[in-house]
Amino acid sequence: MKKSSKQILSLFVRYAIIVLISFPNLYLFYAIFTPLTLYPVFFLLSLFFKASLSENIILLQGFSIEIIQACVAGSAYYLLFILNISVPDIKISRRIKMILLSFAALLVVNVLRIFLLSLMVFYGSSYFEITHKLFWYILSTIFVIVIWFAEVRIFKIKQIPIYSDLKFSFQGLLKKSH
Repeated sequence: MKKSSKQILSLFVRYAIIVLISFPNLYLFYAIFTPLTLYPVFFLLSLFFKASLSENIILLQGFSIEIIQACVAGSAYYLLFILNISVPDIKISRRIKMILLSFAALLVVNVLRIFLLSLMVFYGSSYFEITHKLFWYILSTIFVIVIWFAEVRIFKIKQIPIYSDLKFSFQGLLKKSH
């Protein structure tokens, strides 16, 4: 198979995976990352407090902390997935390492974020609302960007997600029109 045919096949397969993995409503990300988020947060809280767990609710000495989908940040995992999959010319083994590293980094940061916010609720911090909004609107995006740039540096990624594929596609169209 010619190199350009391999690139076209790779492009099609990668973007088909990006689309298919999002159905239905990022279910796969929430199915995987809800327990991976919930249990470590519960563990950390139970180190310091008497805590119990009921489905996705952590009961903490008179307080209840519900881990909802927004807390799990499935869309942030999906964005990292898109960034990782939409970079061309990466071997599967390396791509898997990249995805696992980015997901692990986001998971650690997210668990620590929820743990910190839980402590703020428990101790009645007047800064909870502003901290929660700050995490929600600004820091969550910054976390994803920092994780991606760390990946670019660690894995020495030279291509640009999506852009490199668009550039390849348009160059192919231009060659055919001449």
